[in-house]
Amino acid sequence: MLSVVPERTSEDLDLLFGALADATRRRIVDRLAASEATVTELAAPFSISLPAISRHLKVLERASLITRSQQGRWRRARLSPTSLVSAQTWLSLQERLWAERFDRLDDHLARLQPTSQTQTQTETKPKRGRP
Repeated sequence: MLSVVPERTSEDLDLLFGALADATRRRIVDRLAASEATVTELAAPFSISLPAISRHLKVLERASLITRSQQGRWRRARLSPTSLVSAQTWLSLQERLWAERFDRLDDHLARLQPTSQTQTQTETKPKRGRP
């Protein structure tokens, strides 16, 4: 089954990369890649409060990186992979763009190189005639 990834706006990407800019949030995303978890489970490896973890989760949720649900007293967080696919799509486009630019630069430098070598050889030849 082919999944369609919605087009992300510049604001969406700002939220996404802003959320991933924080090391704690990246570790939370890494943890949620394994399985969904409660706030308490997510807070366990950190030396920060549960309210601080909840604030991190709100940032991740606003960036559409996670979804949260409530089961009884427990709030569970789950990774939303479509946002990561959107980020990968954008990064792949950037990678192709820069690869093409570097290829063009290599071609340009290669065209300049024989001219530069000829000029260098001419400039370094000893002059004949009087000393």
